[in-house]
Amino acid sequence: MKSTQPLNAHHSFHRKGKTPRRPPLKKTSHTQKDPVGVYCRIRPLGATDEECCIEMISSTTIQLHAPDGIKANRNGEYKETQYSFKKVFGIQTSQIELFEDVAKPLVDDLIHCKNGLLFTYGVTGSGKTFTMTGSPGEGGLLPRSLDMLFNSIGPLQAKRFVFRTDDKNGMEIQGQVDALLERQKRESNQQSTVPKTPSSKQKPDPEFADMISPEEACKCEGVDEDSCYSVFVSYIEIYNNYIYDLLEDAPIDPIRPKPPQSKILREDQNHNMYVSGCTEVEVKSTEEAFEVFWRGQKKRRIADTQLNRESSRSHSVFIVKLAQAPLDADGDHILQDKNQVTVSQLCLVDLAGSERTSRTKAEGSRLREAGNINQSLMTLRTCIEVLRENQMCGTNRMVPYRDSKVTHLFKNYFDGEGKVRMVVCVNPKADDYEETMLVMRFAELTQEVEVARPVDRPICSLAAGRRHRNQAFRDELSRRQEERPGGSNNTEDGSVLNQLLDSLPALPACELVDPTDEQILPRLIEVLERRHRIRQMITEQYTRTANTLKSMLQEFDGHLVAKENFIQEQRGKLGEKDKIMFNQKNEMDRLEKKSKMLEYKIDILQKTTNIYEGDKRSLQQELESREQRLQRELSERKRMEARMQGMVSDTKHQWEKECERRVNAKQLEMQNKLWVKDEKLKQLKAIVSESNNNKPQRNSREKDQPRAPEKRSRSPLPTTGTPIRPHHRRSHSAGGQRWVDHKPLSNLDLDTVMQPIIPNAIKVSAASEKALSKCHKYVLTHQELASDGEIQTKLIKGDVFRTRGGGQAVQFTDIETLRQECPTVSSRKRRSSGDGSGQYNGNKMDWNDRENRVSCPHYCPSLIHLG
Repeated sequence: MKSTQPLNAHHSFHRKGKTPRRPPLKKTSHTQKDPVGVYCRIRPLGATDEECCIEMISSTTIQLHAPDGIKANRNGEYKETQYSFKKVFGIQTSQIELFEDVAKPLVDDLIHCKNGLLFTYGVTGSGKTFTMTGSPGEGGLLPRSLDMLFNSIGPLQAKRFVFRTDDKNGMEIQGQVDALLERQKRESNQQSTVPKTPSSKQKPDPEFADMISPEEACKCEGVDEDSCYSVFVSYIEIYNNYIYDLLEDAPIDPIRPKPPQSKILREDQNHNMYVSGCTEVEVKSTEEAFEVFWRGQKKRRIADTQLNRESSRSHSVFIVKLAQAPLDADGDHILQDKNQVTVSQLCLVDLAGSERTSRTKAEGSRLREAGNINQSLMTLRTCIEVLRENQMCGTNRMVPYRDSKVTHLFKNYFDGEGKVRMVVCVNPKADDYEETMLVMRFAELTQEVEVARPVDRPICSLAAGRRHRNQAFRDELSRRQEERPGGSNNTEDGSVLNQLLDSLPALPACELVDPTDEQILPRLIEVLERRHRIRQMITEQYTRTANTLKSMLQEFDGHLVAKENFIQEQRGKLGEKDKIMFNQKNEMDRLEKKSKMLEYKIDILQKTTNIYEGDKRSLQQELESREQRLQRELSERKRMEARMQGMVSDTKHQWEKECERRVNAKQLEMQNKLWVKDEKLKQLKAIVSESNNNKPQRNSREKDQPRAPEKRSRSPLPTTGTPIRPHHRRSHSAGGQRWVDHKPLSNLDLDTVMQPIIPNAIKVSAASEKALSKCHKYVLTHQELASDGEIQTKLIKGDVFRTRGGGQAVQFTDIETLRQECPTVSSRKRRSSGDGSGQYNGNKMDWNDRENRVSCPHYCPSLIHLG
């Protein structure tokens, strides 16, 4: 977050002032943009026999191989995939090589008033903390950045408390006297709530004293020597989406310890995000700054998991803030003009690694921590995706920065307040393959996001080289002060003083022996006056010479400033040309990489399309075969249902006939029993009457024998003698309406005399909608086996009517039965009679055609729907 802190317009020394509010800078649409720099670092394998799934193809490309236990799916996701980065660092890369390419340009921008954001990203156990912090003898990006910063501005730093931070992300500047009073106050007040700044003269901690070897030290070129600098550091962590200050010295209560208080994010007057109430410590050396870092590092939350013995459970953010202000025209004091004060900062972020709870076996608080870590990383990915979509598609979707503290804190960087660089740390072991694939996709998306290039700060209008001239003047003044008389340690001072005294007139003898002597005193006065005149002449000559020298120096300074301005202008033009060429070259490289990436994606998509087409054809064939099999099964099912319905209807009819036969038989049996009882009663009555009348009478049975058939008229006995002459009988089905005569092909021709004749009928062997639509009546000729073993024919009649669906339906209303009987077979009623006239001649066989008509007006109508 670059913020130029304005000062009051009054140029007064030893005066405090606060940062006034000013409108935010408007970002122009023609601002040049740079893509986010994404680097990849491959961690060495823990064991030599482990399976490796990452191969470094070139200095900018890696290739992922699917492990043996994972099969490739249809879209080729688990096949060999290549990913390109700005630069890839292999397992042999040292910390200094990584720093030279990644962090050194950001430190250079920090000194030149530009902001920077550097964060490490990867799965748990991929080496992010080692890359950022390092170990003794192998310092990471953070200690090397601090070392380079202090090596560059070491002799140009202001004294403590000349710069002061306020509570609103601003910077105050105060004079030397106020700074001195502040230092004395801090030194005397040891119990202050503000943490005591560690002294740079203390012996460094051996734990980090050997982080950087002297031969690896580096510094920035082109540092403005006419400015004063001051470095402030702060260290925070984001744990479970809460911000905590790792440098805050909270009072220790052994009885009731209090948990640390979380901090909140605020927006300053320039719309930059900052942590409110965060401790900012002014440091003056690399050792001092790293000691402050280590003090906060000991408070950071780490835990032991299945995948990492010291797994970071929070995101850590180490902020280096550099305040600088130009010197005044004399090059002696800091210019008391807040419009010339500039604050730049570099954020070094160590993101906690994404992890799967199925692998870490996390429970309780570890499970909650893992969920919050994964959620914040998912929010970061979502913000990157929305930024990419807005830039590539021209949309204006809102970026969800506020969904996570990490993205909300660094939203200004993605909006164009500084450079953004990311180091993707990967572990090449096969167990991390799936998580590494997700990390690679996120890195691929991040590279396509462009961030606005920060604007250079305006150049101070004062002449360059003020500090150097002031230092030269101080050295000359010191030299001349050393040349003055009285220097006991310098023998040359005495000789110069003696030469100056020899140039003056010699003093006469000053011994007075007589108070009335009038020669010595006037002579002494004359000599002294002469010496005084000579001294005045020397002084005037010295003043003229000094003025002449001063005018020559001013003229020389004017020529020098003009030449320096000209050189600076030419350098500026040359720098602009170099930047244009560099940008064009970067744009060409980016387009070339993008073209290669698009070609590779096209090949992958083409292969995927071919696979999909083959799968589509096979699926279509399988679908067709299954449809045919389904049709066959449906037709078979329909046939089976029709067969079952026929069997059910046949069984139902058989049982109905059997029930009817048994009911009729039972009725006949009961009638026979009743008739026998009647006969017995009549006989008994006859006997009683005969006994009463005392006269013989014939047997009541013989008397009543001719009348017995009349009482049994319901089942008349066949007569003996000549059989009845068969004659043609017309069926009751005949009428004036048109009929559909349905005779199945399975019916037998019985050659009986009585046959149903239906005029004006349409004869069919199977019912059809076409035939039913032309008629009003329907008759079905049905044959079945009767209970006595003979074939009986049923004429099932019904009315035809139209349905709502446009088809035809039949409602059965009447049944006529045609049955043959053999006259030699007696009925049960005749067999139960003891009369001889009821017996039949077995040698003489007569046939009797019989018609039973059953009307069904109240019969439960049966419907047949066709169509």
